[in-house]
Amino acid sequence: MTSRGWWAEQPEGHRAAGATEGAPRADRGAGSLTLGAEEEYLLVDPVSRRLRPDAEKVVAEAAAELGGRVTRELTRYQVEVRTEPHRDLADFTDDIASLRRAVARAAARHGLALVSSGTPVLARPAPTAFSDGERYARSVAEFGALDDEQSVCACHVHIGVPDPDLALGVSNHLRAHLPVLVALAANSPFWDGRDTGYAGWRTMTWARWPAAGPPPYLASRAHFEDLVAQLAATGAVMDRSGLYWDIRPSHHVPTLEFRAADAASSAADTVLLAALVRASVATALADIEAGKAPLRPSDELLRAAYWRAARDGLAGSGVDVRTGRLAPATALVERFLDGLRPDVLRRDDMAAIRAGWARLRAHGNGAHRQRAAYRVRRGLTDVVDHLIGEASGPGGSASGRTVKPDGP
Repeated sequence: MTSRGWWAEQPEGHRAAGATEGAPRADRGAGSLTLGAEEEYLLVDPVSRRLRPDAEKVVAEAAAELGGRVTRELTRYQVEVRTEPHRDLADFTDDIASLRRAVARAAARHGLALVSSGTPVLARPAPTAFSDGERYARSVAEFGALDDEQSVCACHVHIGVPDPDLALGVSNHLRAHLPVLVALAANSPFWDGRDTGYAGWRTMTWARWPAAGPPPYLASRAHFEDLVAQLAATGAVMDRSGLYWDIRPSHHVPTLEFRAADAASSAADTVLLAALVRASVATALADIEAGKAPLRPSDELLRAAYWRAARDGLAGSGVDVRTGRLAPATALVERFLDGLRPDVLRRDDMAAIRAGWARLRAHGNGAHRQRAAYRVRRGLTDVVDHLIGEASGPGGSASGRTVKPDGP
């Protein structure tokens, strides 16, 4: 397979979530890095609270306001939106909130409601209702039952890093920190009408794909290209867009894409995630400029850390990839935050990160809030109602209750 390289594949004039104009320097601060996001939502009947396969109608309705920024996904239960690229976090915040409200209005016009969760809460319809399209049909033919379980939703954050060598270097620096982001963003404790025992079940479901999860350490651009070519030759990926690593160079815009997070139940959680990812990229770029070597945990330890982060979220323990031992998940988050470089971060970004982390400590992450909603009356429909309230609301604890994480 001959590969042109992802940096050579950008259509002239193309502008999408997170794209940064101009060549980067390794010492660029967070304020100079554009950010954007793609969010996937589920459509439910507000009475039965079950999935409804009406994405085509909702996308057509929302497109009158949003244009091409709202699209279909693999199943007819899902809708995807993408922000514009932004430098100012406040503008990004407004964009996310506006997108959610627009899709929620479009859904309501068809008697539907919007939820943002990594997995459906109630049992999924069978057989799965897939969207029309040649690519989707090919995926179902190639991967079979794997696609049956993909009515799952993620939040993908794009950071503008046009230089391919820097992008791969940033991936190497941040792969060891992905379990912390998995724990923070965990928002999928329920699946097919039961509590899975995991805070982030989507992470476990997604890990079944042949090219998913944490990326490998990439020694060079040629190493990356060779891996992609080999995966395509084996049929493990259909093309570059089927490379499901949780950090990857975007296949269509000059960004580095972070894919580890569940869809966030609230816009506030999405903003925190985006701010953290941009701060992490800015820190990694500064470390690269300073010649600092990245942490290189073994693939086995990193996968173990993923599993633990998906299981416990913020409520228990995580794996310290420096030592290979367990530590309180919240302590690992605190250390991750302490490692961010304040000299390369915008003051408003750091303030948003501190405020967002304080909110999660007080109210819990998405998984905790879903379980808190369930515990009130031990009803799964209450969880769906909670998610409907958070999806296009102000964020945080929609009920106004203070629900503390079970962990330290």
